[in-house]
Amino acid sequence: MTVTIRDVARASGVHVSTVSRTFSAPHMVNAATRSRVLTVAEELGYRPNRAARALTTGRTHNIGLIVADIANPFFPPLIKAAHSAARQRDYHLFVADTDEEPAAEEELVQAFSKQVDGVVLCSPRSSNKALERLAERVPFVVINRRLRGAATVLMDVGHGARLAVEHLAGLGHTRVALVSGPAGSWTSAEIRTAAEQVPGVDLVVVGPNAPTERGGYAAATRVRDSGVTGLLAYNDLVAIGLIEGLGDLGMSVPEDMSVIGIDDIVPGRLNRPKLTTVAMPTAAAGRLAVDLLIQEVSATTSLETRLVIRDSTAAPR
Repeated sequence: MTVTIRDVARASGVHVSTVSRTFSAPHMVNAATRSRVLTVAEELGYRPNRAARALTTGRTHNIGLIVADIANPFFPPLIKAAHSAARQRDYHLFVADTDEEPAAEEELVQAFSKQVDGVVLCSPRSSNKALERLAERVPFVVINRRLRGAATVLMDVGHGARLAVEHLAGLGHTRVALVSGPAGSWTSAEIRTAAEQVPGVDLVVVGPNAPTERGGYAAATRVRDSGVTGLLAYNDLVAIGLIEGLGDLGMSVPEDMSVIGIDDIVPGRLNRPKLTTVAMPTAAAGRLAVDLLIQEVSATTSLETRLVIRDSTAAPR
């Protein structure tokens, strides 16, 4: 026989409404009670009818997560953390990839709008005006972009960029390249603003560039010809591509060029030389964004970044 919500309530010793809240709004139920109800539900094999719940509550218990490039190792830890946070709240997470295309963001938001309770947009490429227009369709939380009227989760990349350029300056580098990211990237703009504030450094901007290894490789000749002795790349993928490209041009890292990335992805730790980088709190950002969306909290939160010094930086010759 089908197990009903009344069966779970009777076996748990609570009211039917408490069982309902346990699955629809678990943060409103005492932790001990919630645990008891979930245990009983599991033992009885009870599964809530999502379609019926959506008709009753007007909520689908689905969340959309839109990322710029799912192939970039920066995103999987964020996606995994967001999925875990959603699952703990009895939500399903649907992930979509824009392939760095602003037009795809609008298409995906429109597709999601009738199927989810809200959307997490991570590193969007659309203009703020376009995003504000889309926010009228469905609740938003935006990661790594300031957006008026929307909840935002910022990873303080500016702080990390300052630490990175100060590290190069401390090693004796006076002419440094900033190998920037895509045009229109909020993160790239934040990195540049922070890097320009470090005193005693002649900053040369090389870009815009695709945020990939191929983009970094393609920028290697421009970096070599700029006369710099150190560089900060938009992300670790660009930095890894630069190391490869500089090597093919006969330059060694860090002997001829110090290289710093941003993100602290696993390939950077495996690269040779191991990559000095700015560690970004991607998992924390994914969890927080889901929490803000479910709780319908409109706030701006900034998460701390840190510099991780490895083998790709040294004093200039």
